[in-house]
Amino acid sequence: MTYRINGLAPDPFLKFYGLSDAALAESGVIRYEVETCPGFPDRIGMKDIAPGENALLLNYEHLPVSSPYRSCHAIFVQEGADRAYDRVGVVPEVMTRRAIALRGVDERGFIVDADIAQGNEIEPLIHRLFENSAVDYIHAHHAHNAKHGCFSGLIERV
Repeated sequence: MTYRINGLAPDPFLKFYGLSDAALAESGVIRYEVETCPGFPDRIGMKDIAPGENALLLNYEHLPVSSPYRSCHAIFVQEGADRAYDRVGVVPEVMTRRAIALRGVDERGFIVDADIAQGNEIEPLIHRLFENSAVDYIHAHHAHNAKHGCFSGLIERV
């Protein structure tokens, strides 16, 4: 089973680029100047934001479905990012550094299967979840319970 991982489209975030900290705060967005790497994963380019660059922390609705699983959470985007990651059959390195929860979602927006993996265990789990024909797509989340966690990415069938 082939799969595709996409970063978020930059369009919804462009309006925040270059705003003052006060203007960002009015929208509930916080700017951080990155000092250490890793730690600020850009959800557009699916990479760690380099020291000296700016990260925007904001709330993002990553599962906008009409089901009990509708969900939003905090994410980082690199200020100025303008190209979304888009690769077939490649798990970006930023997703492999911590435990990640993969949740198989059906056409109703219900989670029908889920598990946790890390590093080189992620790709086999993607394949296992897609063996279930009810799984339309997979939502990837850094594990919330152990450390800070946020939406990591969308994995689709190809």
